Amino acid sequence: MRIELPSRRSTIRLARALADRLAGGDLVVLAGDLGAGKTFFARALCRALGVPPELPITSPTFTLVHEHEGRVPIAHADAYRLGGASLAEGAPGGATAELAQLGLRERRAEGALVVVEWGEPFVEALGGDALLIHLIAPEDAAAPGRAAEIRATGARSGAVLAALEAALRGSGGSWGLGHGAA
Repeated sequence: MRIELPSRRSTIRLARALADRLAGGDLVVLAGDLGAGKTFFARALCRALGVPPELPITSPTFTLVHEHEGRVPIAHADAYRLGGASLAEGAPGGATAELAQLGLRERRAEGALVVVEWGEPFVEALGGDALLIHLIAPEDAAAPGRAAEIRATGARSGAVLAALEAALRGSGGSWGLGHGAA
């Protein structure tokens, strides 16, 4: 599913709609180029899940994982620096071992929602069944708007995606929904 996000407000609305459908143990993987809005989306999602506005939600690039308390526990991670991994390189063994040391798979099993920026190469190492959100920025960095291509990799994430799509179609808002490849 592809959703046009013409403004920051529309990105926040999407995060709120998604938050209503997520539960502890779910995995949300955020992908996209630098500056595409992964941390902004993660922040909006955490806020929608009840993390108070006075608590900072920043990119965990150097600390690798930030823990937040909302209506469910949230583990917000950034896999960009793991073992020198990049989306182009795939998930080298060393990076997968480093990821395992972070305990994110265990956090899912304990009921935390796990949100991982740059985590697409690691979906299986994180336990699979992920909602993949690829954020796309316009080619002109000064231009407004983004798009999100969302897909599911398993039964639970598929149910979340179907519920999200139904809610967005039924909300009466102009979401610019389409079915694009992710």
